[in-house]
Amino acid sequence: MDGTTENDEFLDEVDNDSVVSESDTQSQEFSDNTESPDTSEYEKRLSFKNLKNRFQSNNHQDNERGLSDKISSRINNLDRQARLFLTIFKKIPFALLGEKMKEKKKKYARLQLQLKQARIPTSYEMYISNAIFYSVVSGLTGAILGIFAAYMLIAVIGLPDNLTNLTFGPSTAWLLNFKEIFLSLFIVVFTTITLGGMTYALFLVYPGFQASERKRNIDSHLPYAVTFMYALSKGGMNIINVFDSLSRSSNTYGEASKEVETIIREMDYFGHDLRTAISNVSEMTPSDRFQDLLHNLLTVIDSGGSISKYFQDKSDQYLKKAIDDQKGFLETLGLLAESYVTAFVAGPLFIIIMGIMMTVMGSGSILMVYAVIYAVLPIGSVMFVVMISIMAPEDFGEPAYLQTNEIFDHGIPEIPSYLEPEYDENGQLINETKEKVEKRQCYENFIKSKQRVKYKNFLKNPLKPLFNNPLLSVAVTSPVAVILLLIFVATNMDTFTTMSETIDFLDDRLVIATYIIIVPLAIFHETKSKRQKKLDGNFPDFLKKLASTVETGMTLQDSIKLMVKTDNEGLSDETRKIWKDISWGMELNDALVRFANRLKTQVVSRSMTLITKANESSGDIGEVLMVAARDASSEEEMKRERSMNMMIYIVIIYISYMVFVGVIYVISTTFLTEMAEAGEQMTSSGAQQMGMLGSFDLDKYTRIFKHSAVIQGLCSGLMAGVMGEGSVMSGLKHSIIMVTIGYFIFTLFI
Repeated sequence: MDGTTENDEFLDEVDNDSVVSESDTQSQEFSDNTESPDTSEYEKRLSFKNLKNRFQSNNHQDNERGLSDKISSRINNLDRQARLFLTIFKKIPFALLGEKMKEKKKKYARLQLQLKQARIPTSYEMYISNAIFYSVVSGLTGAILGIFAAYMLIAVIGLPDNLTNLTFGPSTAWLLNFKEIFLSLFIVVFTTITLGGMTYALFLVYPGFQASERKRNIDSHLPYAVTFMYALSKGGMNIINVFDSLSRSSNTYGEASKEVETIIREMDYFGHDLRTAISNVSEMTPSDRFQDLLHNLLTVIDSGGSISKYFQDKSDQYLKKAIDDQKGFLETLGLLAESYVTAFVAGPLFIIIMGIMMTVMGSGSILMVYAVIYAVLPIGSVMFVVMISIMAPEDFGEPAYLQTNEIFDHGIPEIPSYLEPEYDENGQLINETKEKVEKRQCYENFIKSKQRVKYKNFLKNPLKPLFNNPLLSVAVTSPVAVILLLIFVATNMDTFTTMSETIDFLDDRLVIATYIIIVPLAIFHETKSKRQKKLDGNFPDFLKKLASTVETGMTLQDSIKLMVKTDNEGLSDETRKIWKDISWGMELNDALVRFANRLKTQVVSRSMTLITKANESSGDIGEVLMVAARDASSEEEMKRERSMNMMIYIVIIYISYMVFVGVIYVISTTFLTEMAEAGEQMTSSGAQQMGMLGSFDLDKYTRIFKHSAVIQGLCSGLMAGVMGEGSVMSGLKHSIIMVTIGYFIFTLFI
């Protein structure tokens, strides 16, 4: 696997004796460093490639046989022990109950199918034996816990005189003498049935749940997998080779690839023909869409129809269905947005205002207001986020690195053990030859050069890891925020005289600590997101231009060389890097894979997987490039449509939040202020019955409104991100804006 970052360029130069001008400085520096007074003429002319080959052959044979082998050996031992214990725990129930379960094969026919669909590698006899056995174990554990609970309740805490409102007549009054026994039995039976039943139910539900998850993953990847099969079959590849290529691309096409892998396994290991293998897999797949695809494919094979035309029709069908599905999802998302504004912006505002007024007037409880602000708002927002995540089309996240044909080791090497100095009992060097010294000097200079390159790249962009993975910033900013908060508290501890002052002090510092954590996270995430959007937006045009040049008769490699000379907006730098890799002697497919690994977006990884597979099977890939361009364009269009349709609801969330803040601002500066002044006047006049006004605390109610504005801003911002861009982290920028508005209104104007 090849991560391919900019610091990879140094070792890429090792692949060729002549490198491009951009890396001449590094190569000259390394050549100067490898020279020594005693270096032979042969060693002076030693190329980077020979040095790399020597490093790989010797260093990998000796050093990797050291510490890394010990670590991997220990990990393997632990893995074997864990597997051994797991096997024992599986076989004990099977040995006790397995034969009886075999007699109930028809009863568990559905479970057998679910186990196969979920890819759980165990037979139904063993699975149901484990379910029954461990349910009994859980039931016994529940009985023990029930006995302990009953003892604590009866002997330690003690029972009240009246447990229920039941009345007993003279004939049944004797039951009261055994109420401890009856209650103990009830507790024991309840805990036994609860734990045992839940364990058995979980065993039975799990295969179906896992099969359902696989179905969702297959359906999500299926449109792209069909496009992959169409492009390869259009290029002249036969159906078996198409299936084989798809089965080797599980990192890109997920469970759809694994389903096709099952077809290949049916033929390779069980000797079935293609038709039988497809028929068997179609009966076991959890996806109705994939089953329909295979059934119709069998019809095409039997009738001698065009397989590539069939895949083309299916690809268009799935593309239209994906567009229709997104339209339905956007309509549902709009309904959810309106529901959120009504239920968790307008609704809480009404409840909070009414609760405060009723409390001030002495006919309500402040606990209701606390519950709405500190529980209903955050919990309700989390529920909406989870609901949208479940309903949304599956987000594949960041793709895994694609694997190159040649594995590049870009780490800092170590001197092989056979070149290390050897000493005798008196501490004198032994077996030290001129050739050994020269070789060790070459490695030492090579290591120093690699370290310099690493440090230069780090100093050039020290924040690059944070831009690649924004969540890493939380590991830095969270301790800083906590330490600063503790310092603030420790240095101002003596100034806290009242609870109100303490809470006000902590409020301001908590907001500052929150900013310290989420502002850098939002900046890094938005920078990365903006870059990915720009690349994804330019990528379809890049593929179309590449396809147009290939269709003129040029090879793919010459087309890339031609595109280097033209400005391709956001991809011009990446195109030059592809050509650098090729000009340094790298295979074309490896250069394209490294390009995908640098960009690390789903659409690019998917397209490069398709192009490289087609390039391996056929030199004519113009049609494949057009298919990849259409796939990228359709996905980009759907993203743009979602963003445009959801923009109105983001605006609605902003407007509703501004209304929320405006209303509580007006109430804080008018109604609450008037109530506080009325209470002060009654206190100064010496009135005997002042009611709630006499103890009216304006700061407390203002603080409650301030908290509600901050919490509502944070939650509404996250909801805006989920609805508009499908990401909670994309909502951080909205949260920062809303929290800032609410916080400064109450800090500066109230």
